[in-house]
Amino acid sequence: MKKKVCYVLIISTQFPAYHPKAEQETNFEFKILQGTKLHTIRSNYELWRKRFEKIDKGEAYLSVRRWEGKPRHSKQEELFKFDKTDGIGLDKINIENLFSDRISKIRRVARNDGLSLLDFINWFKPYKLNKPLAIIHFTEFRY
Repeated sequence: MKKKVCYVLIISTQFPAYHPKAEQETNFEFKILQGTKLHTIRSNYELWRKRFEKIDKGEAYLSVRRWEGKPRHSKQEELFKFDKTDGIGLDKINIENLFSDRISKIRRVARNDGLSLLDFINWFKPYKLNKPLAIIHFTEFRY
């Protein structure tokens, strides 16, 4: 039997340095466990699309991790393993379009990402919002 490929997705344990809540805990691990963080949004949609093709074929799985200490200078700790049987999925999202859409839609996306609307807006300030982003679902629920 062929060994499955492991794709690593690291979740932030703290808000990034540029965020008004810098260094405060995100609690993303617990929000995933509680079912209140239903997805994560990442740049490089095309990379994730290729990865999810393999996940959907049963050739790969997603390893959700966090850094044990300082990011990129400590070991990674695996928190969750997801494969196609867990209902994970991938969609393309354009946040710039969300801002021109109904406010209720962007609030829902922010909430399902485990953030308030204001925290969501501040989190994505440095992103190129006119480019499609990958929205990686941890459940069968889609935004």
